[in-house]
Amino acid sequence: MESGPAIFAGTVFALFGGGLLVWTVTRVRHRRPVAHGVNPVASVTVASLAVAVSLALGAWCFARL
Repeated sequence: MESGPAIFAGTVFALFGGGLLVWTVTRVRHRRPVAHGVNPVASVTVASLAVAVSLALGAWCFARL
């Protein structure tokens, strides 16, 4: 993989995962729903899974440099 696209993709995945992590933690700490109209446990679980996948993809892209 060329370094330019790998850096861009890794940055996008890392920023999205980090932003979603901050959003989820903030909502849970204030006992607010992460997603409206959805079971709170399910929404936190799905958001946490998306965070883990995004951060893992970002790390993988940076490891390919």
